[in-house]
Amino acid sequence: MSVIAQAGAKGRQLHKFGGSSLADVKCYLRVAGIMAEYSQPDDMMVVSAAGSTTNQLINWLKLSQTDRLSAHQVQQTLRRYQCDLISGLLPAEEADSLISAFVSDLERLAALLDSGINDAVYAEVVGHGEVWSARLMSAVLNQQGLPAAWLDAREFLRAERAAQPQVDEGLSYPLLQQLLVQHPGKRLVVTGFISRNNAGETVLLGRNGSDYSATQIGALAGVSRVTIWSDVAGVYSADPRKVKDACLLPLLRLDEASELARLAAPVLHARTLQPVSGSEIDLQLRCSYTPDQGSTRIERVLASGTGARIVTSHDDVCLIEFQVPASQDFKLAHKEIDQILKRAQVRPLAVGVHNDRQLLQFCYTSEVADSALKILDEAGLPGELRLRQGLALVAMVGAGVTRNPLHCHRFWQQLKGQPVEFTWQSDDGISLVAVLRTGPTESLIQGLHQSVFRAEKRIGLVLFGKGNIGSRWLELFAREQSTLSARTGFEFVLAGVVDSRRSLLSYDGLDASRALAFFNDEAVEQDEESLFLWMRAHPYDDLVVLDVTASQQLADQYLDFASHGFHVISANKLAGASDSNKYRQIHDAFEKTGRHWLYNATVGAGLPINHTVRDLIDSGDTILSISGIFSGTLSWLFLQFDGSVPFTELVDQAWQQGLT
Repeated sequence: MSVIAQAGAKGRQLHKFGGSSLADVKCYLRVAGIMAEYSQPDDMMVVSAAGSTTNQLINWLKLSQTDRLSAHQVQQTLRRYQCDLISGLLPAEEADSLISAFVSDLERLAALLDSGINDAVYAEVVGHGEVWSARLMSAVLNQQGLPAAWLDAREFLRAERAAQPQVDEGLSYPLLQQLLVQHPGKRLVVTGFISRNNAGETVLLGRNGSDYSATQIGALAGVSRVTIWSDVAGVYSADPRKVKDACLLPLLRLDEASELARLAAPVLHARTLQPVSGSEIDLQLRCSYTPDQGSTRIERVLASGTGARIVTSHDDVCLIEFQVPASQDFKLAHKEIDQILKRAQVRPLAVGVHNDRQLLQFCYTSEVADSALKILDEAGLPGELRLRQGLALVAMVGAGVTRNPLHCHRFWQQLKGQPVEFTWQSDDGISLVAVLRTGPTESLIQGLHQSVFRAEKRIGLVLFGKGNIGSRWLELFAREQSTLSARTGFEFVLAGVVDSRRSLLSYDGLDASRALAFFNDEAVEQDEESLFLWMRAHPYDDLVVLDVTASQQLADQYLDFASHGFHVISANKLAGASDSNKYRQIHDAFEKTGRHWLYNATVGAGLPINHTVRDLIDSGDTILSISGIFSGTLSWLFLQFDGSVPFTELVDQAWQQGLT
C-alpha cells in the first residue's frame, strides 16, 4: 500500500547523516553545526550508527557463539568507543546519564546473545548502533541550543522480515503522524536502518538501509526535501577514490540515479529512490565535511539522454547459475525464474542468457546472493543451482548509453583482453554491464573513464536554411572549422544541411566547402518525422541545430528539440518574438534539460548585444540608453527612402541585393 503524505510543517526538510559523518567527536560537532546552519525547527534527521559500530556489533555477535574471549574484547572496544563519544560531547552529569543508558543496553544485548541467535536477536543487536547515535545526537543538539528530541523508528515503521524488507506505508503513516504532533518546534532525530514487524520484533532494512529509511520517512512525513549527507559531495562520473579526475554531477536524472543504485554503487542504496519516485520529494546529496563544495540534485526532468554519464564498478559480486535440463523449455524456465525474483524483490544486477548451453546466470552482490539462492532453491524448479563467488562488475550508466555508438565502441575497446564472463544491457538502455571472472577493476575503470569522458567531444551540427545566411555560414565554417576545433578541443562535424523540402545528411560529416554544390544532386526529399528520427539517433556527444530560416514550422519544434537534448542556435526571430508564455515555455524547457538556446543572432546582425547588456546588468551597472544600427536592412531602406520611390519597391530592391 502506498501512502504519501501531503507537505507537513511548512517547508519541513529531512537530513540524513551516515556513519562516516558521525565517526568521532569532531564529526558530531560538525553535524550539529550543519543542522544549525541548514535546518529549521520541525526539521527531521535520520542517523546511522557512528563510525564502524555496526561492523563491531556484527563481529561481537558472531564471536559470541564461537570465541567468548574475543567477543568480550570486541564488546569492550565498542564500550570504550561509545563512552568516549558521549563524554567528549556532553557535560559530566548529562554524559553520566547517557553512559548509564548505553551500558544498560549493552548488558541487555549480551544477555540476548547468551540465549542463542535467531533472526530477531540478530536484528535487535545489530540495529542498536542507530539507537545510540540518535540518542546522543539529540542530546548534542539540545546542548548546542537547538531544541531536539529523538525517535526510535521502531515506534512507527512497520515491515515484515524478507530478503529486502518493504515498509508498510499504510500502517506506518498514522503512527508517525501521532508522534510528529507531540514534538512541535523541535528537530526530530530518528534512527535509520530499523523497523518493527507485527510480532514486535526488530527488522533490519538491509545494509545501507538508513538511506532508504530517510526517503521513506521523508515521504511519510511529507517533507519537501531530503538531503543525504555523507563523506562525498554527491554523485561523480566515477568513484573519486578510484578515479582522480572524476567530476561531480550537479544534476542527475531520476532514472539514471535509480539504475546506479540498482547496480550497488556505494553512493546510493538500491531502494533509496523508491519513495522519491512516488512523491514530490526533492532529493539532494551533499558532503558533511565540505558542505559548500557542490552537491548532486536528483532531477525528475527526463531530457533525451545522449550516452554515458557515470562509470561504476563492484569488486565483489557473485553469480547464481541455473542449468536448465535439456528436456525443459529454456525460455519458459527463464520467464518463471524472472517472475520468482521479481516477487521476492531481489532483482539481479545483470543476467547472462546462454541459449546454446541452456544456462542462466544471475549476478548479485555478496550481500544479496545468499537470499536469492535460497529463494530459487525453495522454488523447487527442475535444474541445477550453483553459486560462484569472487567475480567483478563494471558498467556505464546514462540515458541513451546503449544507443551511443561512440560510447559503446569505447566500452568494448576497454574490455579487450579482460576476463569477461558475459555482457548485458538493461531493458531501457540506460546501462551497459560487463561481468568479469576476476577483479580488481580499478585500472579498468580509470581507463574507461578516461576513454568515455576525455575532453575532446564530437559535436554534430545540422544547418536548417541554405539561403543567404546559411550559405555565408557554410563558407565561414569551412574556413574556421580546424581553428575552432583546435581552440575548443571539440571536433565539430557538419552532419546535415536542410531546406524546406530536402535534406543532405551524413553522420560521417559533410564537407562544408562543397555542401551546397552537392545539395541539388544528392539531397533527398524527407518528411519531418523521418528527419527528426535521424537526428535523435545521432552518434555525437551533442547535437546542435542551427536555425537560419524564417520558418514558423521550425520554430514550433524548439520544445521538441529541447526534450530530445539538442542545443539550438537561432537566427530565426519567430520563437523569441512569440508571446511571453510561449517564450517562457521554450526558455524553461532548455534550462530544465541542461541544453542551450542561443538567440543572440536574432538581433543586431549577430552582434553580441544581448550578452553584453546582460553582463552589464549582472555586474550592477545601470543602462541609460542604447543606440546603434541593429538592422542593416532597415538602415538601408531608411537611407534610400526620400519619397520619390515607393517603399515597397525599395523593399524589393533590398531583397534582390541579398538584404533580409
